[in-house]
Amino acid sequence: MKAVALLSSGIDSPVAIYLMLRKGLEITPLNFRQSPKKESKVMELYEILRRYGKLNEPIFVDAYEEQGPVFSKLAELGKVKWTCLFCKWTMVRKACEIGHQIGAKAIVTGDSLGQVASQTLDNLAIISSASDLPILRPLIGMDKEETVRIAKEIGTFEVSIKPEEPCPFVPKYPIVRGSLGEFLKIKEGLVREGVLR
Repeated sequence: MKAVALLSSGIDSPVAIYLMLRKGLEITPLNFRQSPKKESKVMELYEILRRYGKLNEPIFVDAYEEQGPVFSKLAELGKVKWTCLFCKWTMVRKACEIGHQIGAKAIVTGDSLGQVASQTLDNLAIISSASDLPILRPLIGMDKEETVRIAKEIGTFEVSIKPEEPCPFVPKYPIVRGSLGEFLKIKEGLVREGVLR
């Protein structure tokens, strides 16, 4: 079975991919490119992960091109605190689009419940609305220590913790419990403005 997996340069998503490779999934990693340093780390992680199963060449999407206009418009509309939610929503939507193109049956993410602002139950429900494919979250009930332990065992940890630039889009106060109704209202505005399809 094929799946598209969001792969960042961090600790969680490589572990999520490893766990799904172990289950026999054929995975195509998708990365939203922010900088050459992060892209280089992603390629290192890819080289490690392909030892563990059927891992296709990663697909890179330019974050500034794909998501930048959305984030700029959110700031213009005074909705900057919604940036992280729209970031993850647009990532999952793109993964879903690619999934349909390649015949994938699922999306894989490194979400772990409640770990960061975009991973509360309310926000995960909103993010899930971006996909009509099932979203597999193998780390959902793990704590960070468990994920780090696996990352060390499989050899991705040392790469993931290499220094890199922080995400340039993160707002000071991201929304922690988004309302689906308000999200949809903002989304409609972004569609009207032509920055979201």
